[in-house]
Amino acid sequence: MSSLTPINLTQRLAGRVAVITGGASGIGLATAKRFAAEGATVVIGDLDEKAGLAAADLLDCLFVKVDVTDQDEVNALFDTAYLTYGSVDIAFNNAGISPPDDDSIETTELPAWQRVQDVNLKSVYLCCRSALRYMVKQGRGSIINTASFVAVLGSATSQISYTASKGGVLALSRELGVQFARQGIRVNALCPGPVNTPLLQELFAKDPERAARRLVHIPVGRFAEPEELAAAVAFLASDDSSFITGSTFLVDGGISSAYVTPL
Repeated sequence: MSSLTPINLTQRLAGRVAVITGGASGIGLATAKRFAAEGATVVIGDLDEKAGLAAADLLDCLFVKVDVTDQDEVNALFDTAYLTYGSVDIAFNNAGISPPDDDSIETTELPAWQRVQDVNLKSVYLCCRSALRYMVKQGRGSIINTASFVAVLGSATSQISYTASKGGVLALSRELGVQFARQGIRVNALCPGPVNTPLLQELFAKDPERAARRLVHIPVGRFAEPEELAAAVAFLASDDSSFITGSTFLVDGGISSAYVTPL
C-alpha cells in the first residue's frame, strides 16, 4: 500500500476564511462560489445589499455591506470576518468600477478621475492594510488584488483613470508581496483580460465598435468567463501557489503576448 496520502483537490481551501470585496456579482461572485466549493468559509463584502444578501443566501455565507472607499467600513468588514470565524486567511480585493465618464484624458474630468481612483486603488490600499492586521499576527495569508491587463499594456480606446488605477494596484501588490514574503504572507495581482460580466456588457452595449476593436486583439478570440478568473484566484489563494508572490498574474487569453492575432 502506498504511503502517500491522497490529495483532495476539491478541498484546497478547507479551514480557510476568505473575504471577498465586490463579491455580489461578476468575478467576485464566481470566486465566492469557487472558494465555497473548495471548502473555504466565505465573507462577501459589497455595496449592493440586495445582490449581496442574495449571494450570501445562495452560498450560505456571511454578507457585510461595505463602501470600500471608507476606512471604518473596510475595517469593520475584516473585523467581522475575524470575530465571527477566528481568522482572516484570504483577502480577494476585487471591488472596482469602470464608469462611462472615465474615457480619454481629454474628456475625463477630475471628479470622474477621482471616483475611479477611490474605488479601484484607494480601496485596495485600505483592504490590504486591514487584512494585514490579522495576517501579520497569524504569520500566514494570501492576498489577491484585482488589477488588469491594462496595467501592462497601453490602449488607444482609453479609460484613463481605470488604467492608472490598475497600474497602481499592480505596483502596490508587487511591493507588498516583497515586503511581507518572509512573514508567511503572499500578495499577488490578478490581471484579467476583458471578462464577460455585467460591467463589461454594459460598457460595450453602449459602444459596439469599441467592443469589436478590443475583441480582435484577443488571440483566444473571445472574452473570459468569470469562472475562469475564479479558478485562477482559487489557485493563488491555495497552497498550490505557495512559491508565488509579488506576481503579475495574467489571465488574459494571450493579449499581452500578442503582436498579431490569428485570422
